[in-house]
Amino acid sequence: MQTMAQTLFGNVIVFLEQIGVYDVVLPFIMVFTIMFAILEKTRVFGTEKVKGELFPKKNINSLVAFCVAFFVVASSQLVEVILNVSARVVLLLLLSVFFLLLIGSFHAEGPISLEGEEKKGWRTGLITVMFIGVVLIFLYTLKLPSGISWLEFGLYWLERNISSGAVASVLTLLGLAFFMFYITQPGHIGECAKKPEEKKK
Repeated sequence: MQTMAQTLFGNVIVFLEQIGVYDVVLPFIMVFTIMFAILEKTRVFGTEKVKGELFPKKNINSLVAFCVAFFVVASSQLVEVILNVSARVVLLLLLSVFFLLLIGSFHAEGPISLEGEEKKGWRTGLITVMFIGVVLIFLYTLKLPSGISWLEFGLYWLERNISSGAVASVLTLLGLAFFMFYITQPGHIGECAKKPEEKKK
């Protein structure tokens, strides 16, 4: 079996990598697009009236987004972070799609939806897992001057100090804070306060 670099399309991918498409062009386009969309939505540079309607100042927004994108691609460290984070976030997205496929194999015929009050727990849980996954990806991508990631440094520090009283106290307080937050939610209190005959209705 031929490797990717030995095939025709594999050579195309290698050529694009050599001319800087992945290191310069794609990061520039992505940063420019995201920055321009944010500026267009927030309208931080004001608006202009065209035929009686207010529109964001596209010329200023595009110029600022262009400059920011150039500043980003000028830093090799930022480009490396963008490439690593983008690849791992896409992997996280694929894992979520595969998870939904597994659920669909046990689901009744019809589209799978997480909308509605009865599926609020599933929706909140998946959003929490995705948020934690993105945070861990960023911590794993960002490197210290020594070369190790922030996540590896944090795990190493936690491993060395897990038996100390300070770390145990912090973990206990975090657990209690999460428990109190969960208990004091309005929906949770209302559900617990219902009588058994009301819950059956």
